[in-house]
Amino acid sequence: MNVDIKEVKTRKDLKIFIFLPEKIHANHTNWVHPVYMDEWKYFRPKKNKAFSYSDTVLLLAFRDKKAVGRVMGIINSRYNEYRKEKTARFGYLDTEEDEGVVRSLLSYVEDWAKKKGMTKIIGPYGFSDQDPEGFLIEGFENRATIATYYNFEWMPRFVEKQGYKKDVDYFVYKLVVPKEMPEFYKRIYERVQRKGNFEIVEFRKRKELKPWIKPILRLMNECYTGSSIYGYAPLDEKEMEDLAKRYLPVLDPRFVKAVKKDDEVAAFIVGMPDITQGIQKARGHLLPFGFLKILRAAKKTKQLDLLLGAIREKYRGRGLDVLMGVKILLSAHEAGLEVIDSHHEMEENVKVRAEMERMGGKIYKRFRVFQKAL
Repeated sequence: MNVDIKEVKTRKDLKIFIFLPEKIHANHTNWVHPVYMDEWKYFRPKKNKAFSYSDTVLLLAFRDKKAVGRVMGIINSRYNEYRKEKTARFGYLDTEEDEGVVRSLLSYVEDWAKKKGMTKIIGPYGFSDQDPEGFLIEGFENRATIATYYNFEWMPRFVEKQGYKKDVDYFVYKLVVPKEMPEFYKRIYERVQRKGNFEIVEFRKRKELKPWIKPILRLMNECYTGSSIYGYAPLDEKEMEDLAKRYLPVLDPRFVKAVKKDDEVAAFIVGMPDITQGIQKARGHLLPFGFLKILRAAKKTKQLDLLLGAIREKYRGRGLDVLMGVKILLSAHEAGLEVIDSHHEMEENVKVRAEMERMGGKIYKRFRVFQKAL
């Protein structure tokens, strides 16, 4: 049967695009709905500044007038100029279990990208590494966490059949929150405090955290750009403001730690209690009462999800990771949390991975970004 591909042009098309995954994953117990209020902002050029420096195409696949798949094509010009690349991206690929639909959607994006002079395509990937990245290839028995893909096991195989190969893998570690701090952590923590003259900043209320958000995001921008984080493109001030508005309402100040040195932010780490069960119960809708279900899930969960972290280059190797790690472990223990999800750690990031493993962390999920020459 033929697959018809249609570009998203109208609000009606966009509505189908946004809500199609919910139908495809209707009986998929570990899949988590997106927050639909955020989706409407993300996929609309008037609301998402990333469209202003990116070429995009949103596609729907139909069979007998029924929507059976979707995908987004992205060319992030800012990233390509910065990296001197000609790389396109595909993202938000969701289909029924049908290789023909996957082939039709990816072929359309590839042809679109080639016409615009691109020589390579990677995916799944969004505008930046703040968006979901990589298909799950191990750990399907675990529920999705916020800002990650949760796909069917057959999807990576279907993508590989279209000529795609591994580009990078991300590991996700699960760490047990210790009842007592390991001795080696205590020793490093005490030595850094004694010799480093660093100040640990902790927060109890959201209003205390608010003035720190932009300095933290500026440091993230500086570190991620300077460290050549895979797929990362520098954010401007407006994008940092948008990111802050997106996450500040759901952040728990107890799990944001910063390190201060001579009136500048030297390092930070951001975590939040796992809210995905609440998002599932709310079916992705905050209103009228969905946000209450999400708040309830945040109070009941036993898992802390790490989201972001960075250390200013001149302070690396001086134990700031341990300072923040000790503080966040103590806060997790105090809150009754039992496990920590590390979020994505690049396979090549051996220093961070070694730290996770030294703390007893075990890999429990693996994600893969694919690439193909055009």
